[in-house]
Amino acid sequence: MKKILVVLLAVFAIGMFTETSLNAQDLKHYKKIVKELSSKKYQGRGYAKNGANMAGDYLVEEFKKVGADEVVRQPFKIDINTFCGKMDMWADGKKLTPGVDFSMREYSPGVHGEFPVYHVDTLNFDAEKMYADLAKPEYANCMVVCDFWFMYTHEAFKPLHKKDSSVGGFIQTWTSPIKFYKAYGSRVMGKPVVWVTPEAIEGVKNVKFDIDNEWLQDYELFNVIAKVNGKRHDSCYVFTAHYDHLGNLGEKVYYAGANDNASGTATIVTLAEYYAQNKPEFDMYFIAFSGEDSGLNGSEFYVKNPTVSLKEIKYLFNIDMIGDNNPVQYCEISDEGVRGFALLEKINGEKHYFEALHRGELAANSDHYPFAEQKVPCILFENENGDAFKYYHTIYDTYKNAIFVTYEPIFKIITDFVEKY
Repeated sequence: MKKILVVLLAVFAIGMFTETSLNAQDLKHYKKIVKELSSKKYQGRGYAKNGANMAGDYLVEEFKKVGADEVVRQPFKIDINTFCGKMDMWADGKKLTPGVDFSMREYSPGVHGEFPVYHVDTLNFDAEKMYADLAKPEYANCMVVCDFWFMYTHEAFKPLHKKDSSVGGFIQTWTSPIKFYKAYGSRVMGKPVVWVTPEAIEGVKNVKFDIDNEWLQDYELFNVIAKVNGKRHDSCYVFTAHYDHLGNLGEKVYYAGANDNASGTATIVTLAEYYAQNKPEFDMYFIAFSGEDSGLNGSEFYVKNPTVSLKEIKYLFNIDMIGDNNPVQYCEISDEGVRGFALLEKINGEKHYFEALHRGELAANSDHYPFAEQKVPCILFENENGDAFKYYHTIYDTYKNAIFVTYEPIFKIITDFVEKY
């Protein structure tokens, strides 16, 4: 009898373990994917060193491993400006560190040579005086130094950006940690634009550059589309995340992108794993987009070339940058997604996954937007303004600085929603 009781207890324990495993998120697997995608192997998942496509190949295998019924690549092409060659800058003879002291604007050409420096007086700004100063021989072909936001908001600087203007280029100051503001640009402007920390350029009279750019025409990327079959095929849920990131800044520096957006990509892989083990009522699509950081290229291509009718999408979840710890979860909702958002708020009120769900204004800032434009019910989850947010688009967005506390509540609120919607 004792032996039978032991066996029954063991079977019960196994059953409990299996049930728990099949109905819970996989934090260990999640961390493993974030660590892999943000590793040196993928060089920031950018476009010039094949990092994005290598990461896409890895995701194809991951979706297969977790049990997806179908996994396909959806190729598309982009034109893109890149910086994978020389990346050297000196300020009055002192060599600066790329990614720490300076970075490039995504649309900047390369720049080589020495330049005098003209510091804009932003406290007593006088556009006429600035133009008179720049006409002096000592400022011929100079680099104009100014705070980014000041230059951005003053029309007086626009003529200087023209290719035939007398200045050599621009140094825009940005507080540390210096950002790579955006991924590589889809165009190259006439004048070089370099971002530098204020302390690295303060009082500097002369700068020297040896910086290469490379324009890539018709560079091929691909979206990774995984499907888990449901019991019904007349409607579906879609889970998206972009897996590309900023790539390289020169030959040695890369942007790991642990939060942006290995965090979201790992989430949709583990959601695929969950639904492969727990057969859903409806078909489930998991789309890892490329080309997001260069302008939503992958998602825009998909919306124009969908693999499932957009009208069949019951709800779409776009998960971008959830590797943070703000207890208030930021969201953006399409007009058609409002009813779903009400359910999410109800679930959160009952389960207390977050202190609140904050609804922001819908914007073209991530891959939900092309779907929202096509009237698909959708939501963006992006955990902003936590301890990791300061590392956004910097070289410090690494696995070492990754924060994992938002993953479980995001996973749970999504799976609760699907069960009740």
